[in-house]
Amino acid sequence: MLHLLIITEDSTEIRSLLKSGSLAVQAEDLVEAVDTPDREGDLNRYDVALLDLDMEGWREKLLDLRHEMPVVALSRPDTRLAVEAIKLGATDFIEKPLSAGALSDIIGGYNSKTLDHKSGFDEIVGTSSVMQEVFGLIRKASAGESNVLITGESGTGKELVARAIHRWSPRCAGDFVTINCSAIPDTLLESELFGFEKGSFTGAVNRKKGILELEEGGTVFFDEIGDVSLLFQTKILRVTQEGEIMRIGGQSPIKVDVRIIAATNKDLEMAVSRGTFREDLFYRLNVINIHIPPLRKRTEDIPLLVRHFIRKHAVKRKDLMIKGITGEALNILMSYSYPGNVRELENFIERAISLANTVDILPCDLPLFIKTNNTFKRIIVPRLKDAVSTAEKDTIVTALNDSGWNISHAAVKLGIYRQQLQKKIKSLKISN
Repeated sequence: MLHLLIITEDSTEIRSLLKSGSLAVQAEDLVEAVDTPDREGDLNRYDVALLDLDMEGWREKLLDLRHEMPVVALSRPDTRLAVEAIKLGATDFIEKPLSAGALSDIIGGYNSKTLDHKSGFDEIVGTSSVMQEVFGLIRKASAGESNVLITGESGTGKELVARAIHRWSPRCAGDFVTINCSAIPDTLLESELFGFEKGSFTGAVNRKKGILELEEGGTVFFDEIGDVSLLFQTKILRVTQEGEIMRIGGQSPIKVDVRIIAATNKDLEMAVSRGTFREDLFYRLNVINIHIPPLRKRTEDIPLLVRHFIRKHAVKRKDLMIKGITGEALNILMSYSYPGNVRELENFIERAISLANTVDILPCDLPLFIKTNNTFKRIIVPRLKDAVSTAEKDTIVTALNDSGWNISHAAVKLGIYRQQLQKKIKSLKISN
C-alpha cells in the first residue's frame, strides 16, 4: 500500500478523487493521508507527499519534505509557480481543478516504484530490522540528488544498493556506470573519467570525452573509493564541489551533471585520521550514509535469501526444477558465519542447485566445510591453543576476503607486515 501525506487546507476533495475512477482499480486501499499542515507526525510512514501551493509557507514545507520523499505540487494554473516548485525540489506538478485521471497517472506511477512490502527492494532481500532501515534510506536517497556513501564488508551488496537508488531516482532515464577504483591505475582512471585533449600525451591522437562528461544526467558509482590515491582524491573533490572537470591537457573547466554514489569496505573515518583519505572529500561523499550490515548480523534473513537465490538460479538447471531446501540443509546454512556475506550464500545456493539430484536441496549438496566448521554452534569445547589458532585463521581469512585476497591490503588491515602475513597463511594452511 502506498502511503500518501496530503498537506492542504482541506483534503476532502483529494481523498474523494483518489478513491474514485481508475486509480481505485489500479491500487486498492491506496490512500493513507493526513491534512494537518503543521503536524505530519512520523514522516517515515509516508512514501509520497501531495503539497498544496495555495497554502502559506509552502516553500519552507517543500524544502523540508524533499529530503524525505517525492513531493507532488498541487496548484492553480501558473507556469511561474510550477517552475519555482520544480526548482525547489518538487518531482511533479498537477494543476487545479484536480481530476481523478491526473491524480491516477501521477500517483499510479509512484505506486509502481515504491517498496510496497517488507521483504525486499529490487535484488536486495531482508525482513530484519536493520535491513528495514537500509530500505528506508534507499527510498529517501532515491528521492533526492545528494551524494551517497555506502559502507559495508565485501559481499554485502553495496552495488545492488547503488543500482536501486539510481533506478528509483529522477535520473533513472540516464545511465548507471560503475567505476572499480581498486582495479584501475590512477593514470588510466583519470583519462577514463575526465577525458583528454588531442596531443596531451603520447598516443593522444584525438580528443576523447571522459565518462563524467559522457554520462550527463546519469549516476556514476565509485566502487572501493577508499583505494584511490590522495592525488586522485583531489581531482574527484573538484567534481563534488564545483560540478566540473578538466580534461587532461585542457585549458578550461567543463561543467558536468552527474550524481555520485561511492562505496567502500574500509573505515574512511579512520583513513581520514591517518591522513590517507581527504577529510573534505569524505564529508562531500558522506552526505547520506547507508551502512549494510554483514550477514552474520542478520541471520534471520537467511531463509528468505535462500528462497530468493533458489528462484534466481533454479532456471539454470534444464533437467530438474529445484523448488526448495530441506529443513536440515537450511539449519546448516543458518549455523555458518559467512565471512563472504550474501555473495558467499548465493554461491552456496548456486552450487547446490548445480549438484542437486532432487527437487529440494539436501545437506549433501552443500560444501563440506560449512558442515564441519560450524562457527555458531560448537558442541565440543576446544583446547585454548586450538581456539586461538582458529580465531587467528578466521580473522586472517576475513581480512583476505575483505581485501579481495590482496595480501598487501590484508596486511594493512591486520596491522602486520606482508611477510608476516605470508608466513601465517602458509603455517595455517589458508588457501583461496
